[in-house]
Amino acid sequence: MLKISLSLVYSVLILMGLVGQLGNSETKLLQKSTNRAVVSADPDELVITNFAGPDLTPSPSCLAVAPTGEVYVGVDMIGSLGKTPGKGYIIKLVDSNNDGKVDRHTKFAMADNPRGIISQGDQLFVLHTTFSAETGVASGMDLVVFEDKNHDGVADGPSKPLIQNISSPKFLQSRGTDHSTNGIRMGIDGWIYIAVGDFGFHGAVDRSGKKLTQLGGGIVRVRPDGTEMEVYSHGMRNIYDVAIDPYMNIFTRDNTNDGGGWNIRFSHQIQSGEYGYPVLFKGFTDEIIPALVDVGGGSGTGSLFMDDPTWPEKYNHVPMMADWGRSQLYIHRVTPDGPSFTQKEEEFIKLPQITDVDVDASGRMYLSAWDGAGYSGNPAKGYVVRVVPKTWSYKAFADVKKASVKELVALLKSGSAVARLAAQQELLTRPKDAADASWKLAADKSLPLYVRVAGIFTYAQAAGANGISNLVKLTSEADVREFALKALADRKPNLQTVPIEPFLQGLKDPSERVRLAATVGLGRLGRIEAAPALLQVKVPASFVAPAKGAEGPHATPNAAIIPPHLAVRALVSLNAVDACVNAIGTENSTIALWALRYMHDPKAATGLIAAYKNAKDETLKKQILTTLSRLYKKEADYDGSWWWSTRPDTHGPYYKGVTWESSPAIKDLLMQEWTKADASGKQFFADLNGRHRMEITEFGGEEVVAANEETKVDLEKIRNQKGQVGKASIEDVMLAMAKIKGDAALGKTLFTQQGCIACHSLSKSEPMKGPFMGQIGSIMNREQIAESILKPNASISQGFATVLITAKGNKSYMGFVSEESASKVVMRNITGEVFTIKTSDILSRKEQETSMMPSGLANALSYEEFASLITFLSQQKK
Repeated sequence: MLKISLSLVYSVLILMGLVGQLGNSETKLLQKSTNRAVVSADPDELVITNFAGPDLTPSPSCLAVAPTGEVYVGVDMIGSLGKTPGKGYIIKLVDSNNDGKVDRHTKFAMADNPRGIISQGDQLFVLHTTFSAETGVASGMDLVVFEDKNHDGVADGPSKPLIQNISSPKFLQSRGTDHSTNGIRMGIDGWIYIAVGDFGFHGAVDRSGKKLTQLGGGIVRVRPDGTEMEVYSHGMRNIYDVAIDPYMNIFTRDNTNDGGGWNIRFSHQIQSGEYGYPVLFKGFTDEIIPALVDVGGGSGTGSLFMDDPTWPEKYNHVPMMADWGRSQLYIHRVTPDGPSFTQKEEEFIKLPQITDVDVDASGRMYLSAWDGAGYSGNPAKGYVVRVVPKTWSYKAFADVKKASVKELVALLKSGSAVARLAAQQELLTRPKDAADASWKLAADKSLPLYVRVAGIFTYAQAAGANGISNLVKLTSEADVREFALKALADRKPNLQTVPIEPFLQGLKDPSERVRLAATVGLGRLGRIEAAPALLQVKVPASFVAPAKGAEGPHATPNAAIIPPHLAVRALVSLNAVDACVNAIGTENSTIALWALRYMHDPKAATGLIAAYKNAKDETLKKQILTTLSRLYKKEADYDGSWWWSTRPDTHGPYYKGVTWESSPAIKDLLMQEWTKADASGKQFFADLNGRHRMEITEFGGEEVVAANEETKVDLEKIRNQKGQVGKASIEDVMLAMAKIKGDAALGKTLFTQQGCIACHSLSKSEPMKGPFMGQIGSIMNREQIAESILKPNASISQGFATVLITAKGNKSYMGFVSEESASKVVMRNITGEVFTIKTSDILSRKEQETSMMPSGLANALSYEEFASLITFLSQQKK
């Protein structure tokens, strides 16, 4: 029933006393031998090297590579569910002779639960959990920066906070960091982009004192000095990282919803976009930007947009997405589709529970593997590998601090995104030179587009408000108009003197990407005179709400919906109530009513009521009533005291709907019309009542379901409920197991009842079957045993992989090999049947990637029963 991770071979050797007989160098080699990285693409094109083992990088949650090649690894000995501080740190690894193996290391800084790292110059940006010095409990998460100006590999002193409290502490305390704020990455626009999990945050504060609250997950960005913090996009579940291309397209891979309907999504993240989790992505998919694909179960982790000239073309210029649950680094081949993309997913590199990926300016890519370190970290698990093309040869990257302006400009023209960013960030420390040099790149029509884009964003940062007139000039050039508009609207402190005309012209541009940049920019400029132009954006026929009870297409690319979606977001940002109300009943009525759904302003309610009374067309009247019904409630202000759990109510349109000051007036009109309606008309109101959860008793309709909040879970009431293991997320089960001791005697009975005995022996006197359980307690702790039952494919014991044998006589056998000699192979299948096959009869033999143990064997158990089973197994130490 259980399986033992291959990386546990080392633990077994410890038990046997063999490690003590080895020298230090041999021990390190043994620790590194757990590497099971496999190239899923063409293995002859890449070289994978064991860079560092668990002796240096146990439980690696994230990593970052400096442009010059130094590797910073976030060691997380707390893990996603642990809660004891003082176990996390950043280790710096140096490969002095460039042979793919670490030669020197230093403990750079202490940082608990490191979740994201960026290395730029003398600075190391780190996102991590903070703990109270007085109580020892989690107090939040901070984005901080360390400095190492003397380059001794150790931070010069304490970190400086850039953003504080960017994850809600209540759930860090009760659950750990499993749905917290995660990875960070810097774009060529100079912003740090932060992947926020669905804990969200309340009262995050940046260095300027600006405060921000966000319900749920998405992307937040901030300047490297810790100012101008703002939401970039919203409506993701639990993203871990982002990949950013040279043109500021952002991609991410979301996490599955534990069987609750939200699988892994790969999406193109567009500024100001709403992606819908959890309240819109099922019943209100007409209102969201859908993901590009649903790829099924998994756990998205680190991301990288590979943009390096030393890599083969087929592996270059692509977003790479790590998936912890699938132990795979994927490539997504993205193809432009109007304002967005379509994609094709490909397996690339297989690595056990991969957590992160990054590349340096010389083309060396590094991957970190959690490799069975469990939910609370493990000092004997985890490693880092280096991957380079077979044709790769080391070429040192320049010390940008010593580089001349001319040399930095040359690096800005490099085919390496890492080199361009490093050159840009150094050039920006020399503002006068930076503005002049980068403008020449931006204005040079002979240069490749990615170079000009780097020049535009470097110039925008260096020149600030003084560069507006030059950027406006670039908006007259078709090739760079999109990027000039983005740069003009990028920094809110500079917007007062940015003219609106280039953006209004941009709305009429033949290029959909230019029109999108203009739309987003108009929303950021904040000028109400843009509203009439935004209302002219056409809404496609695909803007249709799913039928009652149906789930909409939340992971099917829909490029046509993006322009009006962003126009609506801009209208809401402008609070263009009057313009939208005035457009009701005109050719722009559809987009106006769409925008009014989100305008909880008394003027919106009053205007809609007046428009209804004046309307003659019955279809329009129903549309107005629908909009008023949607406005009847609004989302409650988020105070950080609750969370919607791993399986939230996804009905929508609000998670915690509350009435507001205009609700009585809206109800009065709705009641008046309901009273006058016939039977079919009353059904219309009942449907609205159910769809929008207004809770107007007279209307009837769908029964209201209470929000399932994390704080309402009572472990004592559910610990003995049959089937609780199958109903809960794996994280919830693991948290429960930490609190329930279980009864070993009951566990022994369950070992037989659950069928474990068919594949596992407990005594050496019994015939050997699957992985031997008589010593499992010496090799695995309770948490590891629980994980191996809940996720049987996470790691598979050496020698006990599922094998498929085809033999003469049109016969096939699937199971694990329990005995093998030169003349025969003995196999046992999942039911315990034994087969003996002559080796001379074997036609083919293939090792499967999945465990023979099926998932879900413990689903019917209560928490108490499952705790008893793992307690019994943990006591097996013969």
